Formats: sequence, C-alpha cells, structure tokens
Amino acid sequence: MSNLMQSFIVPVLYLLSAVMFILGLKGLTRVRTARRGNALASLAMLIAIVTTLLDLGMVDYRWIITGLIVGGLIGAIAALKVEMTAMPEMVALFNGFGGGASALVALSILWTELIEKVEPGTAAALIGADASISAALSILIGSVTITGSLVAFLKLSGKIGGQPTLIPGRHVINVVLILGCVVLAAYITFVAAGPGEFAQAAVMLTAISLVLGILLVIPIGGADMPVIISFLNSLSGLAAAMTGFVLSNNVLIISGALVGASGLILTQIMCVAMNRTFANVLFSGFGQEGGAADSGEYGTVRSCGPEEAAMVLEAAESVVIVPGYGLAVAQAQHSVKEMADLLQKKGTKVTYAIHPVAGRMPGHMNVLLAEADVPYEQLIEMDTINPEFKQTDAVLIVGANDVVNPAAEKDPTSPIAGMPVLEVWNAQSVMMIKRSLSPGFAGIKNELFEYPNNMMVFGDAKKVLQEIVGELKDLIKAA
Repeated sequence: MSNLMQSFIVPVLYLLSAVMFILGLKGLTRVRTARRGNALASLAMLIAIVTTLLDLGMVDYRWIITGLIVGGLIGAIAALKVEMTAMPEMVALFNGFGGGASALVALSILWTELIEKVEPGTAAALIGADASISAALSILIGSVTITGSLVAFLKLSGKIGGQPTLIPGRHVINVVLILGCVVLAAYITFVAAGPGEFAQAAVMLTAISLVLGILLVIPIGGADMPVIISFLNSLSGLAAAMTGFVLSNNVLIISGALVGASGLILTQIMCVAMNRTFANVLFSGFGQEGGAADSGEYGTVRSCGPEEAAMVLEAAESVVIVPGYGLAVAQAQHSVKEMADLLQKKGTKVTYAIHPVAGRMPGHMNVLLAEADVPYEQLIEMDTINPEFKQTDAVLIVGANDVVNPAAEKDPTSPIAGMPVLEVWNAQSVMMIKRSLSPGFAGIKNELFEYPNNMMVFGDAKKVLQEIVGELKDLIKAA
C-alpha cells in the first residue's frame, strides 16, 4: 500500500490539484465565474494539503490540527469582521503571511539538514547546490514579502501615512543590501562548512532581507499601492515555488509559479492602467507631499443638492455610475444599488464604469459591488465604456477622483499625463459625489470640477445616495 501511495496515488492527487489550481485561476479572470474559481482553487489547496500529509507519513497531527483550528478561526473572523475599506490591508497581510511561511519552511530545511546533523561539508555537498540556492532565494523573497507587506498594510490603514518616505541614498542602500544577500547565498552554498557558519549566514540573510522589504516599499505612496499589492502577491508565489524546489514538491512549485506569474501579469496591467512603468512605480517616489501643491485653487465650481441630482437622474434615459474608493469608505454600495434599481424600474439603462485601478487594490470595485449583488453584466470595463459616454445622458461619480481627471488626456505636463482614464466629461451631464474639493491619491487638481457640465454634490456618499433615493421615489410616485 505504501508503494502504491508513493508511486501512483500521491502523483495523481498532486496532478489533480494542479489542474484545479489552473482552472480556478482561469475562473478568477471573469467576474461571473470568480466565486466558482475561488471555490475550486480552495478545494485544490485542500487536496494538496491532505496529499502532502499522506506523502509525509510520519507527522505530528496534533500540531497540524491545532494549526488548522487556530488558522481557520483567524481567517473566518477576519472574513466576517473586515470592512470593505480594509480589504486591501487584509490582502497585503495575507501576501506577507504567505511569503513569511515560505521563508520559515526554507529556514527549517537549512536547520534540519545543515545545522542539526552536524555533518562536515558545504551545503552544495550536503543537500545540493540547487536546493541550497532555492532555500536562500525562498528566505530572501519571503522575508522581503512579509516586511514589505506589513509596510503596505500600515500605509493603507493610515498608521504611518500613505505618503512616500524618501530616504537619502536609498537606491544605493538597496543595491548594497541585494548584493549582500547574493554574497550570503553563495557563502551558504559553497563556502560555509559548519553548523555555526550556516546559522550565522542564515540569520544575516534573513535580517538583511527583512530590512530590504521595508526599504523597498516605504518610498512608495498610496496612489501606487494597487500595483505594490499585486507585486507582493507575485513575490509570495515565487517564494512558495522556491520552497517547492527545496522540498521537491511539484504541486508547490506549480501553485507558486501560477501565483507568481499571475501576480506579475496583474502588476503589468496595473502599470499600463496608470501609464507608468514598474520601475517608475518602484523607484520614483510618486505621490509625495509636494504633489499636493498641484491641487491648486479652483475657479467656477457648480454644485447641487440631492434633490437636483435626483431630477437629473430621473429625466435621463441612460446613466453610468463610476464607483471609487469613496464608495467603499462610505459603505454605500447597497445604497447605490437601491438607486440603480429604482432607475431601472422606470426604464433607465444603468451601467457601472470600472477603472482597473479604482480603489486600493486590483478588483476592489468589482468585489464591493458584488457584495451588493450588482449584476455582473452591468459592470463595464474602461475600454468598452469610454466610447459610450458621448451617448450617455448622466454620469454619477461616487468617490472616484484621479481615474476621471481630464488632465491625464489634456495636460501633457500633468503628473498623470497619458494615464488611461474614464472619459466621463463627454456625457451630457456629470455629477460627482465628494466630501470636498480635496485632491485624490495623486495629490493634483482635478479639472473636471470646473467643467460646465459637471456638478459637485458635497457630502458623505451613503447619506447623499439615500437622500437621492428618497427624492427619486417621490418623483416616480408623482409621475
């Protein structure tokens, strides 16, 4: 039975889980199939965990069961308690935990194989150069991921502020730290020949990598956090893949590679959506305090109240709603859905324009609106919706700012020049729900505020939408 398990059952189950991971990831590419894809990938992970335990044979199940119970409780409580505005922070933490877990596994391999056994020889001779280098890479990438993710969490939650912290000579410092990690990895693999040397080098590699993670993320501002979250997600996958090479575990290699590749692809998509290169995001310090000076003074800004906004919406035959981070902050997704339902009942065409980087993480608005049971077919991507704005009667912007700023297309000197944006100004009427005229993450003036076809509706998004709903009900009843 043991031979059958090792030669047939375990490989087949690993292959099954790998195929399910791929199909689950494919499901996540579309809003309609995202939940099914997530469930399929979760089942694949369960199969992979059970198969690994069967493959290992002699394990202490008490610790495993304890870990499952404690981890499951933490995950369940977090899923139930976390606010939609805090979802990016939670994703950042999950990325960090994934990288940290991979680093700890790699360190445990070095400990058991190179330190506890007290055998003479280099790591290349004892466990192989490939395993040693993979372990070092797992420690490096995993440690960078956990501290980088913690910094991202602190920035997103406002505990250290979202502005970039630009340390003098930071690029030189980072290069020196990276070179130090390379030297230590080579030292562990080919030079160190005793438990003490292995231990010291592993500790130094871990410490330097942890510092490097902080220094790489702390100069990045809140406007670029969606890119950094997807990149850290990719790093967590790469760390897992490196650990898979150390353990000779094919399913860990495959799943880690899938996460790493998909994260890199998503990172590139986010950069294209902002017309930025990844190097510019990582090294430019975009969004620093000085950018706020570009917010400037506004000239003529027209405003209206919920009553006037309801009248415009009631008279419109087509309405496009543009959700942004302010919608999440106000927890107004259910209110906007109620308003949309009222308009649709009277025959108005209602759609939602989704910008790739609206919110603070990739897909933030999709998840937010899905929570309110907004139909998938009403969520329209930027490239599809932009040509339709010219035939749109009214656009209602709820908490979005930079993604609707005309300066991206009309001002070549703007910091966001060339960034693809939602061309809402082409609609007949535009209304923008916002607390004030303050700038968005980019810290620059939004020219849309001054456009003659735009009206500002000042106030908390949820309260304003509820008032609009009340006014709409009266107007529809009166008609």
